Amino acid sequence: MEENQNLSDSEKDISNKEVISSLKKKNWKSYFKEFFMLFLAVFCGFLAENYRESLSAQKIEKEYILSLVEDLENDQINLNNYITDLHIGINHMDTLITLLSDKEQLKLNVNHFYYLGRIAPRLITFSNNSRTFDQLKNSGGFRLIKSKEASDQIMTYYNLIPFIRQLEDVHTQEFESFKEIGAKIFEPSAFRMMESEDGQINQASTLQSLRTDNGELLKELGIYAVYMNGTRRGILPVEEQLRTNGAALIKYLKQKYEIE
Repeated sequence: MEENQNLSDSEKDISNKEVISSLKKKNWKSYFKEFFMLFLAVFCGFLAENYRESLSAQKIEKEYILSLVEDLENDQINLNNYITDLHIGINHMDTLITLLSDKEQLKLNVNHFYYLGRIAPRLITFSNNSRTFDQLKNSGGFRLIKSKEASDQIMTYYNLIPFIRQLEDVHTQEFESFKEIGAKIFEPSAFRMMESEDGQINQASTLQSLRTDNGELLKELGIYAVYMNGTRRGILPVEEQLRTNGAALIKYLKQKYEIE
């Protein structure tokens, strides 16, 4: 019985050694396998997450570009109207300056002079749509624009607008001086007669007269008219360049991002 017990214990001892040996071998391989599987899982997860982020970034980038193209197309409509108004305003101002330079012609065309004195100095500021550009700039969205060429062209377009604003501010200052001198020359009642109920300005049908035909005041008014017209002539080529850049940028972005 004792012999059987000893044999059993011996067998158990041999068995335990075999198990331990087996576990040691199994652990080494198991650890390596587990490490490899874990590494593979993490790496695949990393790739999948990067892929999802890449798809998400591309989608956001495309949405920004679509919105930007819409803004640019809206600008093109406004620019066409604005440039047309600039040409008309420059022609009106040229006529006004001519009348101020010739007192005889001024007397013969006093009603037209009143009309030009009221509408020629007006300059409607260019209204551009920069909502998407402002979002890109303020939220750090430009990092999503992967194409450096696209970013450069966008910046080139929008960098022209501050210069236009500066010229418009100069025109506003010149207009203030023009009005100050004009208040000494024009009859306010004549200006009121030119206003229609719908807010339009029309040339008076009855003969009007000036408060004064003082030559020095007329020349001073003419000087500010020349200043304003010069500023408008400075704005015009910048607006035309902005329109050209905008049209080219729209075409480029549509091709680059496959926009219909």
